Amino acid sequence: MIQLKNISKVYGKTGSQQVTALDHVSLTINKGEFVAIIGTSGSGKTTMMNILGMLDRPTSGEYYFENREVSTLTENERAAIRSKKLGFVFQKFHLLPKTTAVENVELPLIYTDIKDIRHLATEALNKVGLSDRIKHRSNELSSGQQQRVAIARALVNSPELILGDEPTGNLDTKTGLEVVGILQELNKSGKTVILITHQQNIAEHANRIIRIRDGRIAEDRLVENRRNAATEQMNLALVDQ
Repeated sequence: MIQLKNISKVYGKTGSQQVTALDHVSLTINKGEFVAIIGTSGSGKTTMMNILGMLDRPTSGEYYFENREVSTLTENERAAIRSKKLGFVFQKFHLLPKTTAVENVELPLIYTDIKDIRHLATEALNKVGLSDRIKHRSNELSSGQQQRVAIARALVNSPELILGDEPTGNLDTKTGLEVVGILQELNKSGKTVILITHQQNIAEHANRIIRIRDGRIAEDRLVENRRNAATEQMNLALVDQ
């Protein structure tokens, strides 16, 4: 699905002000994988996410998405791929506070030619366990519920790739596991998932971990015994009792 060839991203002009966020990164991500990209603040993982999500362009190198070289596409062409193929979940939920859950989920479909967007938005909320909250405004939901709405919004256009940028970063442990569990289930259903995180315990729920350090890939390994978020959440609930 994804192939990066010698991707570099440099910010600033030449000289002392220049910062290399990514330094000749090459990797391949296959359809159906659940990949965690992990690194500390400033490691380059967010820059990687922005390039993978076609929100930014590399300074040099080649990026192929489904065998199409996207680095040279126009912004309109890139936007078309994003709207049809990609779904984004961010650390900050980016919901409209006085708008209902279902209306927030409908947003990516408003400018499409799809007619029954309310039905699709409702289905997406059902998938994340919020069928009883569709008419609640965002500011009436807990942080975990808001992140579920954000995931539903990412799902509503049936993307092939889901990109999560620190989606558990603002959540407590139990709620974070709920979100990771949803991502695991989406992966089992055939979605490709790329999760950006700085938390090792979260990364271990993926099938593959790519560690970024100083703009380079320091580690790329498969996870032999992937942690099950649903089981961990259940164990936490038993401890609370």
